[in-house]
Amino acid sequence: MSFPLLTVTAALPAIGAIATAAVPAARRTAAKWLALAVSLATLVLAGIVFARFEPGGDRYQLTESHAWIKDFGVRYELGVDGIGVALLALTALLIPFVILAGWHDADVLETNSSRWRPTQGFFALILMVEAMVILSFVATDVFLFYILFEAMLIPMYFLIGGFGDRAHSGSDENAAAQRSYAAVKFLLYNLAGGLIMLAAVIGLYFVAGSFSLSEIAEARANGSLDMATSTERWLFLGFFFAFAVKAPLWPLHTWLPNAMGEATTPVAVLITAVVDKVGTFAMLRFCLQLFPEASKWATPVILVLALISIVYGALLAVGQRDIKRLIAYASISHFGFIVLGIFAMTSQGQSGATLYMVNHGLSTAALMLVAGFLITRRGSRLIADYGGVQKVAPVLAGTFLVGGLATLSLPGLAPFVSEFLVLVGAFSAYPVVGIIATVGIVLAALYVLVLYQRTMTGPVREGIGGMPDLKVRELAVALPLIALLIFLGVFPQPLTEVVNPAVQHTMHDVQKKDPQPEVEAAK
Repeated sequence: MSFPLLTVTAALPAIGAIATAAVPAARRTAAKWLALAVSLATLVLAGIVFARFEPGGDRYQLTESHAWIKDFGVRYELGVDGIGVALLALTALLIPFVILAGWHDADVLETNSSRWRPTQGFFALILMVEAMVILSFVATDVFLFYILFEAMLIPMYFLIGGFGDRAHSGSDENAAAQRSYAAVKFLLYNLAGGLIMLAAVIGLYFVAGSFSLSEIAEARANGSLDMATSTERWLFLGFFFAFAVKAPLWPLHTWLPNAMGEATTPVAVLITAVVDKVGTFAMLRFCLQLFPEASKWATPVILVLALISIVYGALLAVGQRDIKRLIAYASISHFGFIVLGIFAMTSQGQSGATLYMVNHGLSTAALMLVAGFLITRRGSRLIADYGGVQKVAPVLAGTFLVGGLATLSLPGLAPFVSEFLVLVGAFSAYPVVGIIATVGIVLAALYVLVLYQRTMTGPVREGIGGMPDLKVRELAVALPLIALLIFLGVFPQPLTEVVNPAVQHTMHDVQKKDPQPEVEAAK
């Protein structure tokens, strides 16, 4: 029996979470270092998975399959494709930065009580989320994926509600109420989507007789699975609704600005750069693969929703006064681009969407974490409380600028490649849709540059004069992310050569081919 590399990669942070939570109350520094060590070890394992993956090999590699709940046909089945391995690597890469950035976030809750260990709990919950997200990217049993899809809500709920942002202008009671509201809203929205998905999962089992992606694909190929058109469409809607909530896609997006605004900055990064990617990933793996005809049937409506997300999210970002909420609305706009690329049903669009998931994770992490360092220094999230930061903290301002330029997809930085591919893929299939989507690019330049101008330039405002620049720990967070944004911006091949074969499999699932350009015959 081959070594269960995928299981070990997911199990390590789960075991690390239990070990971190068990560290004695007085040893919170040891708990931090343990969590960081576990996340780095997980990154090494993820690197091994990435290195062992063969882009030209089987669709799903490093597979594992074991009986789990025999009476219901549920199996513990794992396998990684090019899309999953890219997102697995992204997750493992970002968690050490999340832990470093949140090094002191739970310390403010420490008390003399030996029973209350917020620091241990904070880092244990982060590791548990990492374990569930990694496993969701490699699960090839639909029921197993559903369990993970729902289970990750529990640690996220406690991270948002129990370890919220302390940079509030109001009273502590009001801040606690807002954190509680954001956590409950996050939970209810995602639970509602998950319950609808559960009904669809059960329906899929009755129709296909299996939860296994490989068995369902084989049944489709040999013609033994004959799914009625109406049944396929209802099942597709059940899955897509849950994924659209998680993504989030307009009009199911309203939980995200609350959750990101009230969570600590590292947890906000965990939400939008890691957890939300499960939704868009699942659209590619489950919606398009399980329900190809229904996916094509729903494409016109989904493209409209994606366009609304792009423009609406960007417009609201322009009008924000809160730094973290601005980045949250910008993310809604970016997720619109990802969904647009997926349902454009072109190889360029889907490759761009997958790269967008990775590059958005890197750019949002860079911008949000540096913004968090800024907010921690000033104690305020309001843009109006800043000004002239570049004169007193030039390194902080410089890293903030690069993160912002990546967010607006400046050529030479990683998000440009993915956004360009999405627009090319959308335009080749739906020219009007591609043209409208470019409005999001213009608005992105507006909200990013205005944010930088108002916070970093101009006269030094009161409370900014003594602001320290980035420290060693903070530089260890910001600089590697910026280096990756530049590297993947000028040399995206390490990702594209892994992603493209998986995209071709997805295009085959939906029986779509790229539109051929019309060339007039020479006169």
